[in-house]
Amino acid sequence: MAKSNSNNWISFLRQYGPIPRNDNMYDETIQRIIKKKKIVPINIELIHLEEIVQNFLSESPVSIILTGTAGDGKTYYCREVWKELGGTEIDWAEDKKNELFLSGKKIIFIKDLSELSTEDKEILTLMADSILGEENNTIFLVAANDGQMLDSWKNIHQTSNVSNVREIIEELLISGKKKRDGYKLSLYNLSDSNSALLFPKIIQEVLHNPGWEGCNNCSFSSGEQICPIFENKKRLESENNLIVRRLTELLTLCEVNQLHLPLRQLFLLIANMLLGHPGVKDKLLKCSDIPEIFEEDTAHLASIYRNIFGENLLVRQRNNIDVFNTLNKYGIGSETNGIIDNILIFGEDDSKYKELYEKFILTDTKYGADKNFISAKKAYLEGESLDKDTFLDFLKAQRQRLFFVIPTELEEELMLWRLTTFQYAGEFLKEIYKPLHGQYRVNSQYISRMTKGLNRIMTGLLIEEKDHLILSTSGNHSQAKISRILEKYISVNPDRGEYVKFDLDKENSKIYLVVGFSNGLPSVRLHLQLIRYEFISRVAEGVLPGSFSRECYEDILAYKSKLLKRLEESRTTGDKVEDISVLKLLKVNEKGLVEQKSLEVF
Repeated sequence: MAKSNSNNWISFLRQYGPIPRNDNMYDETIQRIIKKKKIVPINIELIHLEEIVQNFLSESPVSIILTGTAGDGKTYYCREVWKELGGTEIDWAEDKKNELFLSGKKIIFIKDLSELSTEDKEILTLMADSILGEENNTIFLVAANDGQMLDSWKNIHQTSNVSNVREIIEELLISGKKKRDGYKLSLYNLSDSNSALLFPKIIQEVLHNPGWEGCNNCSFSSGEQICPIFENKKRLESENNLIVRRLTELLTLCEVNQLHLPLRQLFLLIANMLLGHPGVKDKLLKCSDIPEIFEEDTAHLASIYRNIFGENLLVRQRNNIDVFNTLNKYGIGSETNGIIDNILIFGEDDSKYKELYEKFILTDTKYGADKNFISAKKAYLEGESLDKDTFLDFLKAQRQRLFFVIPTELEEELMLWRLTTFQYAGEFLKEIYKPLHGQYRVNSQYISRMTKGLNRIMTGLLIEEKDHLILSTSGNHSQAKISRILEKYISVNPDRGEYVKFDLDKENSKIYLVVGFSNGLPSVRLHLQLIRYEFISRVAEGVLPGSFSRECYEDILAYKSKLLKRLEESRTTGDKVEDISVLKLLKVNEKGLVEQKSLEVF
């Protein structure tokens, strides 16, 4: 049996994965390992670095707070700013308060606020004086998680300045703003960084690290038995890479749904993608494991497509890791459609699917048509195996693989996004998210579908109306399930200041469904994250509102209340008061078209 090389780079990368002692989760430990094993570090572009450095070099610098969730890179930022301003690695590594003197001012670095003792945290009183301009010779760079930072400011001696600054910090966190006039402070919330933008950059840094050169002379780097680590790397490097593209799309949808994945979790994901295997120690491959997995014929279990979802881990372990818990919300592998399963199960013998079977299954002898899958499928079809779960596990793995293999031009034909819980996710990305971010016009058919879905939810009637948004009540503006009393039609197309449209808030990148009213009143917005888009779309296509998501149903009824409130305001604004002495009852005919019946109110 051939032996594999021992590569320090693989050992280093392994530390980023989901192992009990995840040393590479922490910036300080990373630097020690890099020096000890002479590893070329993974450099990540820090989008705020130059701006922060220039602040401290300016004539009127302000204090800076770096906040965010654990793993967003706050300590990494602090260290890079320290180096850019002339600090040394040796001084930074010492377990003491780091200070620099620059242009007559002292800069105090607090790389982790939670590590300061109760007594040391009293230095924040000096920081408060500095932020309010009463101390002009000292400025700060502080890193802290959101909750830790607010607790620290609450638990020190409460001078008037401390109370003032604490309220301002809380206000900036809630509003998402970076600064407020009159205060010498900038707050950078690193949780606002987009994981979908960071992910492809980290992938490229990992794939092009010179540490991979240590694999070149390994006996498993070529030939019939190729090391799964090397195989997974090759698949990430392939031209027009669908794995990176589809994962980036999933991460984009996470951001749209306000599910932020910090830098630390992205590193964990990439390490697991490359090294995952359920049959080795810590579920992550080492170079010395490779001969054994070939001997045991389990190399197929190192599939990058399974590792993306943490399938190499125990269920309990997988569910406790944010990135896998988040990605598995999409249900990829558990969800399917008839076409995909027909290809996988019957494609070998069915002429209708044979070409697709050969293209997507037979051509991949490593993770597709390996002998284990073929054998399990044959036994399943011939009823020879009593263990159907084994084949179903293979089937799940193949669905996961196909999600990252089916090319863009076949997405619609093979209903790619039906492999996820959100069948409208691809459409949301392509037809709503990308046009809005590219400042293109969204096709009117999607506004029409949203309108139809909202009408069905808000009236409780199975209606087909999609050109007008129907505002109706049950007579007392309650959130009744059935609302037959027409209050107003609002045209989908802009009409006298009224409209229904999609809108992008450029400040926070959130997408909204916006309903505008006449008389110059503010519009009413509904934050349209993926699950709400899916809910409204499914209702428009015939799903009952309460059967899909009770939470979404209640959200839309709450939105309806806001619309009705704004309608009341519009009726009492301006010179003309609307006559509402005649009630109009909604009636739906057998074709789903809305008819009106008027009743005079005496």
